Formats: sequence, C-alpha cells, structure tokens
Amino acid sequence: MKYNNTKFFAAIIFIFSQGCAVNKNVEVSKSYLNGDALPDAPTLAVRGEYRVGVRTVDLVNKNQLNILQSKGGEDKFYDRPLKVEIWYPAIIPEGKTEQATYGDFFGSAMDSTRPLIPFTFNGRALRDAQPLKGSASFPLVIVSHGYTGSRVLLSYLTENLASKGYVVVAIDHTESTHGDQQAFESTLLNRSKDILFVLNQVAMFAAVGSNNFLSGLADANNTALIGYSMGGYGVMNVAGAGYSEKLTGFFSSITGGSKAIAVRTAGNAEYKASIDKRIKAVVAFAPWGMERGVWDAPGLKGVYVPVFFVAGDLDDISGYENGTKAIYKGITNASRYLLTYQNARHNTAPNPPPAATLNPSAPAAKDYEHYSEPSWNERRINNINQHFVTAFLGIHLKQKDFGKYLELPEKSNAKSWTGFKPRASTGMELLHLLPGQ
Repeated sequence: MKYNNTKFFAAIIFIFSQGCAVNKNVEVSKSYLNGDALPDAPTLAVRGEYRVGVRTVDLVNKNQLNILQSKGGEDKFYDRPLKVEIWYPAIIPEGKTEQATYGDFFGSAMDSTRPLIPFTFNGRALRDAQPLKGSASFPLVIVSHGYTGSRVLLSYLTENLASKGYVVVAIDHTESTHGDQQAFESTLLNRSKDILFVLNQVAMFAAVGSNNFLSGLADANNTALIGYSMGGYGVMNVAGAGYSEKLTGFFSSITGGSKAIAVRTAGNAEYKASIDKRIKAVVAFAPWGMERGVWDAPGLKGVYVPVFFVAGDLDDISGYENGTKAIYKGITNASRYLLTYQNARHNTAPNPPPAATLNPSAPAAKDYEHYSEPSWNERRINNINQHFVTAFLGIHLKQKDFGKYLELPEKSNAKSWTGFKPRASTGMELLHLLPGQ
C-alpha cells in the first residue's frame, strides 16, 4: 500500500494540534470554580443576573443549655457562638472581580489519626461588597450543613442562589463543624434551635432602620430552608416534623438522663408553638434519622410546607427506602418531590473534593470520600442540584413559571427531561406526591 506523504503528514500535524488543544483545555480548566456550569449543565444551573457579595458574621445565642457539660442531673449553660456566611446580590465596583477565599479544615477534631489541616479555596463572590438595594427585598434561604461540615460546604449552591436574587445564610453549627467537632448529642439537640435562632436574627437585621447591611435587603417572611444530612434532620424538624418519643429515649440514654430534646417532639406544646409561618419551602438532601426512629407517622404529618428531597438510592448513612424515601412518603400533608441519583450513596450535596484530596499520598486524601460520589461526577451533581433547587424555590418563593422543569417523566432514562441537553438526563428518578397522597 502506498501512502500519500502529504496527506499522511497533514494527518500527523492535525493529531498533534488536537493534543495541544487538549493541553490548552487543561490549562483553561484550572479557572473552574465550584459551581461553574459544565457544558452539559441543565438550563437553570447557570448563574443568574445578579452579582454576588459575601460577608462573615458572628452571632451568639445566649444562655443555651450546654448539653456536653451537663452531667449528673445538673444543667450547665453557655453563650453559644454561631458563625454564618451570608451571600447576597451586590454592587461590584469597576475594577473589582467576584472572587472570594473561603476557609475550612481537613481532618477531625475527634480523631487523632486525622489531624486538622486548614485549607482555602476560591469562590465567585466579592468579600464585603455593597449590597444591592432597591424597591423590594430578596427572599431568605438558610442553609444547614452535615455532621461534620461547615458553612461553605455547599458554596456552589449558595453563591448560585444569591446570583438569582436570594439572600443566603449558611450556618457553622458549633461543635458540629470540621474544625470543632464534639460529641453527637450537641448536634442532636441544637440543629433546629440554631436554625430558628438564625432566622430570628436575620429578621431583626433585615428590619428597616436596623443599621445592618441586611436592612431592607432580606425578606425573612419569605424564607426557605436547605439542609444536608444532619442539616436535613434539623430543617425537617423546623418545618413541622416533630421528633418521636423514641428519639427522646435515645437522647436520654446518651446524655445520662437529660430530656432536653423533648421540647422538639411532636406532642410538645412548646414545639407546636415554634412552627414558623415565615418558612415557605424546604430542600432536604439525604436527611438523617428516619432509619433510627427519629420520626414516626404522627410527627411527619406535621409538615405542611412543600419539600424537595434529594437522595442516592444506595445511601448508607441516612438510608434510602427506610430513610429519605420513607420521610418523603410520610409527610402526607405536604406537596413533595424526591430526586434520586441512582447508584449514589450519601454525598449528593457537597462541593466537589478539594484539590488537596486528589493526591493519594497526601494527608488530606483521607477526606476525599467525605466529598465524593463513587458513581457520579460531583460537579455534575452540583449542576443538577442548582437546576432543581432553582426551579423549586423559584416556584414557591418567587412565583416563577418553572413548573415544566418539575413536571417530568419519573425515569430520566425513559425520555429526556425538560431543561437537560439531549442524552444528558440519565440515571435519575423524580417522584412527586400531592397533599393527601
């Protein structure tokens, strides 16, 4: 066989040039930040029309029960610190860019084999930017992380929502973060209490004439809650799912007899009085507790606000059939959705694994599994979450006409879902039940 030398060398040059193009793409990919839209991202994953600012605020919830120090029937109290990160529509001055640095930790405060290692990563928001204020305020979204976690664990989502006209407040739950983890009973007791406290604090800051940067910016009367894992445990309780007596018994057994959590149980009068009508919608990623008897049927019937659940059908932390899906079926007085990532486990909510975890020989590699999904690209999950949370909150907090993005065939493999590019909506299921079903 004879070769046409001209065509042969032209082909070699073409192949080489494509290799160079790939290398250039690798360089370009270094500019990717958490939450950026991939080429196959669904429609509503892209950032919105608003520029984004971010601020860190320290709050203190005074005179709270210190369950970790209350022993032998003697209660101890403390001023409970809560650090929050607030993203909001902002004015970005000429010459400034939306880029913020966030700090977090690898390791565990309770595991001597995993020492705490601080790290930073960048996001698309301008630190301490001037808030954008106009004739109307923006709906409020409060975000609660897992155990352990941090206020920046879902920054891909918090920034994205702020760019679409929300004020987003993410909580560092004291004694439950990567950096200050303590015994589990603090998380069990304080999750819902922290969320309600932050809602009330933001409402106070947002009041006209408060002299706070949130004055006139956030509308606390139009609030959504987002929770992941133990955050899901907390937001469901705040939304009306009163805890069971079984949880009270379990809590008492690990705290030496304290029944402090009883005030958050379904039959408690104080709990019933705490159900807050300012909360209009809830998003719960893999909420923990159903498999452990945290809720029973009467408790779940206390939820009346719409809920969007997200879970993996192989979740081995919160459970699926007897976990998230059971909660979804049990809140029979609410309109609710369940988005399921098939073959996914528990990590359907967080940012992608930080770069330092990708080196198998590095100490931070032990944290890779804290962020990753074995069968899914986490960046892909992030984009899909942005899309569906935007649709759900847009309907319930902004009265947007986004129904077509939720009125879908149950199985994504059967027919391409609206809002997804052809051949891109695979491996998912979306269920929907109305009140009374």
